This record gives sequence, structure tokens and C-alpha cells, in this order.
Amino acid sequence: MQSYSFDLTGRTALVTGSSRGLGYAIARALGHAGASLVINGTNTARLAESAEGLRAEGLSVRTAAFDVTDEKSVVEAFATLDAEGLKVDILVNNAGIQLRKPMIELSLDEWHSVIDTNLTSAFIVGREAARRMIPRGRGKIINIGSLMSGLARPTIAPYTAAKGGIKMLTQAMTAEWAENGIQANAIGPGYMLTDMNQALTSNPQFDAWVKARTPSRRWGKPEELVGTAIFLASSASDYVNGQIIYVDGGMSAVI
Repeated sequence: MQSYSFDLTGRTALVTGSSRGLGYAIARALGHAGASLVINGTNTARLAESAEGLRAEGLSVRTAAFDVTDEKSVVEAFATLDAEGLKVDILVNNAGIQLRKPMIELSLDEWHSVIDTNLTSAFIVGREAARRMIPRGRGKIINIGSLMSGLARPTIAPYTAAKGGIKMLTQAMTAEWAENGIQANAIGPGYMLTDMNQALTSNPQFDAWVKARTPSRRWGKPEELVGTAIFLASSASDYVNGQIIYVDGGMSAVI
């Protein structure tokens, strides 16, 4: 009988946007589950600092500084990993930004910036990873969506559109790559205590709204996301494909 395990020993995980926040928490957890890490960002100083912090915990870490929205940079980064003999077994498309602005005031450049970072990057990086996973007949792709992959709020139109797109991109990856032994799934975090949400957590009115609207009556913690990531990265999820798992304290389950 085949053994299904949460152990990631012997696998390499690339996590985009992982020098801080949710990406850092996910990378750290995958590392403690046994994976060798490739962490990514564009701020080389912060990336180096984050890598040292992970190494201090005994984890195997390599940095890859590239812009996930720049196709040439992504292609070159994967070529470098190839030349070093590193095979990405697990890809976490986490890189993302937020912009809060009424839709009628949005410029096209602002729209593209959010869409490119949150959605197009997952296509570019996912494509390059899949080009290498397909010949090997195995691979795990985890796209980070959001509560906004299925719901909407005012003033975050491009983010909502991008995260809705992540849900469908994940299903498209499944439609094309599942037969090659690749499992593509998504995680939809709810309102989490991260740097990106600092302005919201500091707003007493919004803080009260989140707590009242969430059945768990609190914000989520980044470390509460990692169990789902480990599950989706491991052989325990080998027959899970094309799904989005919401980690949101129950917010998406109630009216």
C-alpha cells in the first residue's frame, strides 16, 4: 500500500514573495517539514536577512531575487536553478500587493500593477515550474488566493479580480497538468495579521467589523495558514486537485 505522508524531506520548495509576511511563514513551515527552501523577493537586503533567520533555525535556504512580474527575470531565475541542479518540487505562488482606492479613481497603470503582481505572476512562475515538473511526472503548485477569490468589498477591485482569477487559474492548471502528476490547488486566507493589513488592524471600526463578521471573532495568524500549505505540498494531498481551501475563521461560510 502506498504511504501518504506530510514529510517533505528531499523536496525543494520555491515560495515567491517570501521575505516576510505569509510567504515567510509558509516557507518556514515547509522547511521545518523537511523541504529545502528557495525564498524569493526583490529587496535583496531583506531577503538575505530572512534567509539568515531561517538558517539559524537549521533550515536549508537559498535566495532567488527576481521580479515575479518580469517574464525575462523569471525565465532566467529558473535557468539558474537548472544550472545549479535544483529541481523545484513545490511552488507556492504567494507574491502579492494591495491597493485600496475607489474603482472610478483607478488608473490603468494601477489596475495593471495589482493584476500583474497577484495574478499574471502566478501564470508566469507556474508555467516555468510546470515545464520542469511535467517531464518528471510530479509536482505541487499552491496558489495563494484570498477570501476575495469568491467575495468582494469596496475599494479593492483589482485585488478582487486578481484573486478571483487565481481560483480559475488553479482550475486551468489542473485541467492541463493533472494528468502529468501535478497537483495545483489554492489557499484562500481570510483577514490575517500581516504587514499588508496593518492599516486595517489599526482602524478600530474595521477591526470591530472583522471580528463581528468572522464566526471565530478574531483575525487569523500567519502560522494558522501553514498546516494547509504543508498538506497541499505533501503526498497526503496527491488526489486533491483544482481546489481552493479557505482559511478564514468561517467568514466565507456565513451570511
